[in-house]
Amino acid sequence: MNFSNEINELIEDFSFFDSWEDKYQYLIDMGRNVPQMDEALKTEDNKMKGCQSVVYFYKYYNEDGTITFLANSDAAIVQGLIALMLKVFSGKKPQEILDTNINFLEQIGLNDHLSPTRKNGLSSLVSSIKNSAQEKLI
Repeated sequence: MNFSNEINELIEDFSFFDSWEDKYQYLIDMGRNVPQMDEALKTEDNKMKGCQSVVYFYKYYNEDGTITFLANSDAAIVQGLIALMLKVFSGKKPQEILDTNINFLEQIGLNDHLSPTRKNGLSSLVSSIKNSAQEKLI
């Protein structure tokens, strides 16, 4: 399977850890490095639906045709999942976003270790990202 450089890096990074506790800790650490959104963007309109945790999501379209995504959560694991998705999707062109498959989550084993509510929230985030790319192509 052909993955982007960012996805290959994530697969390699997660392969260093043997236990799921270590992988979760790495995920949490990644989340700590996500820049905080401006408080002005943390509005009801930017609050994601379908997430058990509070998640704010915002996007803007750059002049070079790429899309930058911003997101923050009040939950450490969710913030880590946001970090993963921002690394993979932010700064990409719409078609690249639409062509990117998140099957890499299975390869790093994350799919098997997320609760159903976190899987739903992650799915909502990915849908929002893909919808943003689709809107730009229309």
